[in-house]
Amino acid sequence: MSSFPALMLNEEDGSVRASIRTLTLADLPAGEVTLRIAYSTLNYKDGMILNGLGRLVKSYPHVPGVDFVGTVESSDSPAFRPGDNVICGGWRVGELFWGGYAGMARVKADWLVPLPPGLTPRRAMAIGTAGLTAMLAVMALEETGLSPASDGEVLVTGAAGGLGSIAVLLLSRLGYRVVASTGRANQRDYLLSLGATSIIDRAEIATLPAKPLLSERWAGVIDGVGGSTLSHVLSTLRARGAVAACGNVGGVRFDGNVLPFLLRGISLLGIDAVMCPTPRRITAWTRLTELLPLDRLDALTSEAGLADLPSLGAGILKGQVRGRVVIDPHAV
Repeated sequence: MSSFPALMLNEEDGSVRASIRTLTLADLPAGEVTLRIAYSTLNYKDGMILNGLGRLVKSYPHVPGVDFVGTVESSDSPAFRPGDNVICGGWRVGELFWGGYAGMARVKADWLVPLPPGLTPRRAMAIGTAGLTAMLAVMALEETGLSPASDGEVLVTGAAGGLGSIAVLLLSRLGYRVVASTGRANQRDYLLSLGATSIIDRAEIATLPAKPLLSERWAGVIDGVGGSTLSHVLSTLRARGAVAACGNVGGVRFDGNVLPFLLRGISLLGIDAVMCPTPRRITAWTRLTELLPLDRLDALTSEAGLADLPSLGAGILKGQVRGRVVIDPHAV
């Protein structure tokens, strides 16, 4: 491929602007492995980057897209050969380093994992970083002793989003009683179809009394919201329960209290797919392939091109994107 399309971000007068450019391999940064990208995906962090929020990108021009799947075109690493299908995500791809919103990429070999057998590239990105993070959250909760036999329900906040949707689907497949929290009343049927046993409005959590200890309810929580929601769910966690915190769309401020930790022995687990060790990353991808009903995953997934990204990036920040969106970088 002598040239390929890319969504390029530039900073002009303090504002970030996106345009579709035609690049060549000579434009790509240095790296051990060159890939032809099949799909990338849209995550909340991508929405922030596309809108210049959070100072996640340190230098411009920049190609965003925090994860992607593709085929090796050339490799200086013995770990990968031309024709191998691989997944790239984490390690600040799409933030400090050019990402997946382009037809080609060049990356370090350590950032790659093989595409699991039985998983198509499109389905891999339907799972994406959101699904990987959801699986890592489930694994972390299991390691604290959570099981389907545990007393109490498991709460998923931000349940209608990409991470939340896959978390609900995974937990229900594993046999947990899942309560899905969302601020969008019109998503009730959607969440029930994923396997949630009941739905609660996020306002029900946000308006709990500001007390360190309230009546115990949750055996475990996957929290993709953060902010005051995280503080409130900690006060209603059952003894020796745990919260897997993996999002901060509600803010990074933490107004917690030590009493739930001291008197109920609860755990707060930080989940981040960025610096996840490769063996754990491979384990998570393998479990995702085994656990997720892939035909059901297709029904949660829509597809878009590079030209759609500015509007999609704004929409995901407003909570207007449901499920998963995969990006075909060759469909500009």
